[in-house]
Amino acid sequence: MLLKIKQARDHADTVVASAQDIPDRTAAEGLKGARIFIARSSFPTPEEGEYYWVDLIGLAVVNREGVALGTVTDLMATGPQQVLVIGHEEGGKPQERMIPFVDAYVDDVDLAARRITVDWQPDY
Repeated sequence: MLLKIKQARDHADTVVASAQDIPDRTAAEGLKGARIFIARSSFPTPEEGEYYWVDLIGLAVVNREGVALGTVTDLMATGPQQVLVIGHEEGGKPQERMIPFVDAYVDDVDLAARRITVDWQPDY
């Protein structure tokens, strides 16, 4: 189903929107749990130093010494900051490490090279 959005606004930690073909709250509740897709062309251009999560997932993560730490598999919102979830293997088993996505640890995000450089050691 393609919906034309009439109005949208931020509300707490979510977005509240009204759609042209959804006449009331009861009809809207029928869409609860539905997946929503938005064309990339509709995304606002991020400011310098801002990134869409979808652009970070799949990027390689290396530290300042060039040691590969893994690949971004997810991000988590923890309130005051976002956290990169990095997938890697250790001893042949899948593992995760988490790195706060803040300037203190993230040196560079190079979307063209598909790489994030961090101030982080493999044994942290």
